[in-house]
Amino acid sequence: MRVEAERNFVADMKWDEVAHRIASGAAAILPIGAGAKQHGLHLPLDTDHIQAEFLAAQLAARIDAIVWPTLTYGHYPAFVEYAGSISLSAATFETLVAEIASGILRHGCRSLLVLDTGISTRPSVEQALLRLDTGNALHLKAYDGARYRRTAATLAHQSHGSHADELETSLMLVIAPDRVDMARAEASPTAERSAPGPLTPTDKTSPNYSRSGSFGDPTLATPEKGEALLAAMLDDLVEQAAAFLAGRPNAAIRAKGTAS
Repeated sequence: MRVEAERNFVADMKWDEVAHRIASGAAAILPIGAGAKQHGLHLPLDTDHIQAEFLAAQLAARIDAIVWPTLTYGHYPAFVEYAGSISLSAATFETLVAEIASGILRHGCRSLLVLDTGISTRPSVEQALLRLDTGNALHLKAYDGARYRRTAATLAHQSHGSHADELETSLMLVIAPDRVDMARAEASPTAERSAPGPLTPTDKTSPNYSRSGSFGDPTLATPEKGEALLAAMLDDLVEQAAAFLAGRPNAAIRAKGTAS
C-alpha cells in the first residue's frame, strides 16, 4: 500500500527523524480516507483508507513531504444504514481535523496538504482549515482535478455513479487488486435519484435504494481504466500541491513527472 515509501510516513520514523525532515523544509500531508464505510459487496470498508494512503505515498515521493497517519473516521452520513459504516457529526469531524492540522503545523511544518478522498467530508475540512487562519494549508480533493474529470468523462460507460462504481472500482483494481471481488460486483438501480440523500439497502421505494451499497455500475470496471484514471489523478494532485508550495518560500519542492 505504501509503495516502498515508508521513509515518508511519520508513523515509521523516530521523532528526531521527523524533526529533521521538518527542518529540511518537507511539506506535511494529512490523508483523509474512511476505514469503516461500506463500498458495495465487492470492495472492503477501508477502500477510502487504502486509496488515501496510496495517493499520499505517491504524492510525498514526488514533492518531498512527510505523511501523518490517515484520518479514518469522518462525516459520512449517506452510508450509515449499511452494517459497519460509521459517521461522525459534521461539527465533531471539523473539530477533529482542525486540532490535528493545528498540531501538525505547531511542530514547525511550513505547509500542510490535507488529501481528502471523500465528498461529504469536504465542507467540514474547508471550515477546519479556515479556523487555522494561517494560509499555509491546502485542501486537496482527490476526485476534483481537471485531468481526472476529463479522463473519467471519456472512459465511463455507466449511466450514473459516484460510489463503489465503475470509476472507483477501476482505481482499486490497480491500487489493491487483491481486495476487489469482481464476482460480487453489482450495479445499482438505474432510476434517477430525485434528491441527494442516504443510500438504503432496504427501502425499495426510495430513489436512493441500493441493495449492494454501490451507486453506479462496478461491473464495467477494468484495470486499464484504472491505470488511466490514476495517472490523471496523480498528475492533478502533484500539480496543485507544487503550485501551492511554490508560494511557500521555505518549503522543499521536488515535483517529478507531472504531465500536462
